[in-house]
Amino acid sequence: MPSHPTPAAARAITGRRLAWFFALVPILLALFAIAFVPEGERENSALDTLPAGADSTLAVELEEQLPDDEGQVAIVLWTAESGELDQATQGELTQQSVSLLSEAGGGGAPEGAPDGAAGGGDGAGAPQDGPPGGPPGGGEGQQSPLVVAEDGTAAFVAVPVSSSSATDNIDKVEELRDQLREDAPDGVEVQVTGPAGIQADIGQVFDGADIRLLGATAAVVAILLIITYRSPVLWLVPLTVVGIADRLAAIAATNVLEVAGVAWDESTIGILSVLVFGAGTDYALLLISRYRDELKTTESRHEAMAHALSRTFEAVLSSATTVVLGLLTLLLSAIPTTRGLGLACAVGVVIAATFALVVLPAALVLFGRWVFWPRVPHVGDPVLVDSRGVWHRVGSAVARRPRTFVAGTVVALTVMALGATTITTGLDPADQFLERPEAISAAERLGESFPAGTSDPVQVVTRDDPEQVLAAVEEVEGVDSARVTTTGDGIARIDAVPDAAPGSDAAQAVVLDVRDAVADFDDTHVGGGDAEALDAADYAASDRLLILPLILLLVLGALLLLLRSVVAPILLVATVVATYAASMGASWWLFQTVFGFDAMDTGVPLLAFLFLVALGVDYNIFLVTRAREEAREHGTRTGMLRALTATGGVITSAGILLAAVFAVLGVLPLVVLAQLGAIIFVGVLLDTLVVRTVLVPALALTLGEKFWWPRKVGPA
Repeated sequence: MPSHPTPAAARAITGRRLAWFFALVPILLALFAIAFVPEGERENSALDTLPAGADSTLAVELEEQLPDDEGQVAIVLWTAESGELDQATQGELTQQSVSLLSEAGGGGAPEGAPDGAAGGGDGAGAPQDGPPGGPPGGGEGQQSPLVVAEDGTAAFVAVPVSSSSATDNIDKVEELRDQLREDAPDGVEVQVTGPAGIQADIGQVFDGADIRLLGATAAVVAILLIITYRSPVLWLVPLTVVGIADRLAAIAATNVLEVAGVAWDESTIGILSVLVFGAGTDYALLLISRYRDELKTTESRHEAMAHALSRTFEAVLSSATTVVLGLLTLLLSAIPTTRGLGLACAVGVVIAATFALVVLPAALVLFGRWVFWPRVPHVGDPVLVDSRGVWHRVGSAVARRPRTFVAGTVVALTVMALGATTITTGLDPADQFLERPEAISAAERLGESFPAGTSDPVQVVTRDDPEQVLAAVEEVEGVDSARVTTTGDGIARIDAVPDAAPGSDAAQAVVLDVRDAVADFDDTHVGGGDAEALDAADYAASDRLLILPLILLLVLGALLLLLRSVVAPILLVATVVATYAASMGASWWLFQTVFGFDAMDTGVPLLAFLFLVALGVDYNIFLVTRAREEAREHGTRTGMLRALTATGGVITSAGILLAAVFAVLGVLPLVVLAQLGAIIFVGVLLDTLVVRTVLVPALALTLGEKFWWPRKVGPA
């Protein structure tokens, strides 16, 4: 029987009379919510992923005030499978173009088409009169909406796609593709690209993604829990509890976001699920490990669980609080969906911790010791802290030469971190997908026969005199052609086609030059894909300067309150920062040499820092809270070694599980998620297998009682 007092709350949750209540009632309420309460809904906006206040964002806001704004533009590209498009084929494609524009509600030159679709432009091919007989409604002198390349191998038309949501855009683009393939002349390949096509392909990445991601995550967790517990039964309890918490978190988080008016996108729920499964299972592993040990010294499983819960409650609560506070710092981001991700994940961690501290302990005590079969713990079995296994041997090796281990691990982490100094951020449109979709390959093919920027022109939106603005834009070096595409209510949009490929340095230089050229005009803003990429990079840097130091201060503050010391928290924060830097450097090397990524997404460094620092400090909390507990009786040196022996297995299992769960993000073919998952995978393994196993114990052994300064935790 434990000799120290057990809190009344722990006794109530795990007691014979109320355990069923704390286990079943929350689960039944959660299942009711899952069955009858829908996830929050909102209409996606073009502003969701754009930084507030950026010039490209202001361009979109102004453009949305146009009375005849017809949404995004899809570019339909026809290419000859061999040779050139003959006159008969061009005539047939012209008729299809007129029909497409008629169905879309457009007429003449479509919005978004570069110069040449309504009068010709350099490099875009001369305007084509209708073929003999002409398209319906055509007449002499009427220009065709079809733009044919000078080499005769390709032709395109820009078609406005009016959609009410991202899902509607996907459906309309797919309908357009199906119709075009059915109507394509023999020997002609047809593809759809442009902003509408690219957004549709990004949206299709997430079509059914939640189910795939949830299934893959649950499978990884189940396999690792079976390996960890070596029981055909035990793993079902934490997996069921965490799985229910995950689905409840998705419902609660999206409804909170809806009520708060905070934007979120398709990736939010996927990352939320990964985080809830990872954090929830980590907390479960810590609790169950302590429960198993208590069963070896306590006859009553209810008393054993009450003792285990009281001893793990502080560590889990401190860990969850640190993660939640870190996630809430994302509310300061300039990007709406990043704010939504932070709030959603904070809600998810609160639910995961609640289920781990209330539902899971109550559920486990409803079963007898047999739930651990075939490795059933009995009173008198040796406890982990007294074992002489691998973690005891690791601790003994570190204890013999702690300074050597400190120096060696610091040097190793520094070498790995050097790679972070060469990181390049900013993905080109073609590099955002692991598997190249139709819109990207079509955009590249479009650039072979037309000006490279045809698929993604620079968009200038103004309330000033459009002709004067147009004249200024046309003077910019690198602009192949420009034209006024839309006017209304005193607002005009000018599309300028650069002669550089989208995403290139040259294309972004054109954006900067256009901004300089129109800087003196009133209420005039420059948008388009390259402008948005430039602004995203600038605002991502601003977010990092604001949020990263705040995360560190919050984590440090949480550790100061938990440990009530100064030296240990500072050292622990320093170790997780070193882990982050090393994981960024090592991952960048992997990205370049193994995966062939030329750049890192601009948002990845911030999210990776948040997850690695907030989650990485968890394992240090688990270790040092146990070390403090053991040090009260055995002193700092022996207490740290006993803590490493007792927690080594469970923390390593938790780290491997968390790393594997984040690696599951790679099942979605978006580079940004693959990069984020890979960095966290590397960082968590480094933290679990090197920093927490070697560096932190070595630092504590080197400093002795000074590790806890100004507090004294050793025996009186």
